[in-house]
Amino acid sequence: MADLAVETTAIPGLLIVRMPVHEDARGWFKENWQREKMTALGLPDFGPVQHNISYNAHRGATRGVHTEPWDKFVSVVTGRIFGAWVDMREGDTFGATVTVEADPSVAVFVPRGVGNSYQALEDGTTYSYLVNDHWRAGTTYPALNLADPTVAIAWPIPLDEAEISEKDKTTPYLDDVVPMAPRRTLIVGAHGQLGQALQAEFPGADLVDLRAGEGVSVLDVSDAAQVAAWPWREYDLVLNAAAYTAVDAAETADGRRTAWAANASAPATLARLAAEHRFTLVHYSSEYVFDGTLDPHTEDEPLSPLGVYAQSKAAGDIAVAAAPRHFVLRTSWVIGEGKNFVRTMQQLAANGVSPTVVDDQVGRLTFTGELARATRHLLTSAAAYGTYNVSNGGDPTSFADVAKAVFELSGRSADDVSATTTEEYFAGKDLAPRPLRSVMDLSKIRATGFEPEDARTALERYVAASS
Repeated sequence: MADLAVETTAIPGLLIVRMPVHEDARGWFKENWQREKMTALGLPDFGPVQHNISYNAHRGATRGVHTEPWDKFVSVVTGRIFGAWVDMREGDTFGATVTVEADPSVAVFVPRGVGNSYQALEDGTTYSYLVNDHWRAGTTYPALNLADPTVAIAWPIPLDEAEISEKDKTTPYLDDVVPMAPRRTLIVGAHGQLGQALQAEFPGADLVDLRAGEGVSVLDVSDAAQVAAWPWREYDLVLNAAAYTAVDAAETADGRRTAWAANASAPATLARLAAEHRFTLVHYSSEYVFDGTLDPHTEDEPLSPLGVYAQSKAAGDIAVAAAPRHFVLRTSWVIGEGKNFVRTMQQLAANGVSPTVVDDQVGRLTFTGELARATRHLLTSAAAYGTYNVSNGGDPTSFADVAKAVFELSGRSADDVSATTTEEYFAGKDLAPRPLRSVMDLSKIRATGFEPEDARTALERYVAASS
């Protein structure tokens, strides 16, 4: 008896599963779906929610080619079939065909957008399939004529001798089929610094934020009615760049409510939707989830947030971790297009101001372009789901060091920046607590093949581009 095995095919994502069938005088037994063993061999953990069975009374019953907008796992319960699968997705493999004869020892994983068809080779053949979305009346999807001459499926029983439904006899040929488009990408928080950088890295993504703009729709993830009306099943990837980042305002009554809604409740909603609709959720966090007493911060360091903003971000991290397919990118000192520390220093330098800047808060800058590049890398490198620290590389610096570098790059002397301590700077001010040590350990993301760009190199380019 052969061992359980998973084989790839000429259609990307279409997998053939060879199953052990245990037989004795009473009959046979097989593990038709064994999540742990099959996923270990490369089968997607596709989360079936519906089990369908098709009974075919007579040899020659032929069904398909049907292209549903969900994944399916098909197998034979009794009898034998000749199965044919045609790639109906947009792309270079559109029209590619795979055929196999299957009995109870063979199953096939069929990814979304690949047409499924089969012909019963024995009377009383029963065909089983698990799917990861519920069938809904009115759902339309591509279908292909069984006799299409382009794919030229070599049916063992000629189609003029086969039993075919009237509907399947009238489906279009390949030249007239509109290929199935892939599920899309959604960027939440498109107006923000990170949202803008993600748009450059993920062109063509759908864009949403709390206010409309050119190409940007309104979606408030904390609004239950708006969430319920949004077509989440159309997305394969959701990038949550939305956040409430007013650290000091978060300590007020109104700010506290807003921070928790944006940084904790909204990510929790997205995590629930990610599980329900099978999309990958990418969420962006902050070194503020730590109290800044350890150096460097690793991904598995226990959470120890100091202020309201920090606490709401930590709650968001915990919520997103419940999504089956998730990445949490934990970062520090984010710099992009818009108001930020570097822009402020540039403006002060241009206006002849000589600022006093804290020198005991130490970390690394993270440019939004680098954060977007890391996001793309994790999604395309087969990296394990989970939490990753991401910042630019190079030696850690203080805010005073960064300010001095910006002044020099702006034509001012570094000596025009004075240093102070956080305690001295905060004296008499009603400000939220800050972590003093914000250095992130980058070894985990480096192990995936991503090498962060040196922060000083990125800073020089950033300042030059806006001078």
